[in-house]
Amino acid sequence: MATANRRTVPKNFRLDPAQITRARKALGAATETETIVRALDFVITETARNRMTAEANMKFLKSGIQIQDVFGSLAE
Repeated sequence: MATANRRTVPKNFRLDPAQITRARKALGAATETETIVRALDFVITETARNRMTAEANMKFLKSGIQIQDVFGSLAE
């Protein structure tokens, strides 16, 4: 997601240092700035993925397909 041509601007935020450290470790980022950038990219990507999944599910449901419960687990 990250591109070399991205324009960056300085910002000031009040953030929990422990939370940044946990996020940095989870994302494998080297710096706090990289952590924030990766986290934002993750949120943007995940939101797009969720939107596409919801759209695909709606198309599937509107298609009128009949689901056959061969294992009998949907009635439970």
